Amino acid sequence: MAVRAIRGATQLDADERDHLLERVAEMVTGVMEANALEIDDVISVIFTSTSDLTSEFPAYAARQLGFGDVPLICARELEIERSMPRVVRMLAHVETDLPRADVTHVYLHGAAALRRDLTRVQAVPDADA
Repeated sequence: MAVRAIRGATQLDADERDHLLERVAEMVTGVMEANALEIDDVISVIFTSTSDLTSEFPAYAARQLGFGDVPLICARELEIERSMPRVVRMLAHVETDLPRADVTHVYLHGAAALRRDLTRVQAVPDADA
């Protein structure tokens, strides 16, 4: 069993608590399903959000999904000129038998444009993107 890092990102339409919880849950669930993971496989998760998101902690969405015993932390994304607004990112450390080349990173909605360079990305853009 190896330790792997898996990335995820999602963009919100607005900074509204229920919307944030829904989008983050979608991202976490997407990472778990795309990589055939169970909660017990997750070592820890770091969430970052852009400074324009203040309605809720992204980690709370993972807690609602059952990540009660998993160490989670939230942090601010760097404020870089031209960066995409209203984005939550995650970096999950997991135990898996997947080779690094077979790990699937999940980028949803507007965030699907962030990492088209990765070889295994499950990108789900918005319908109007």
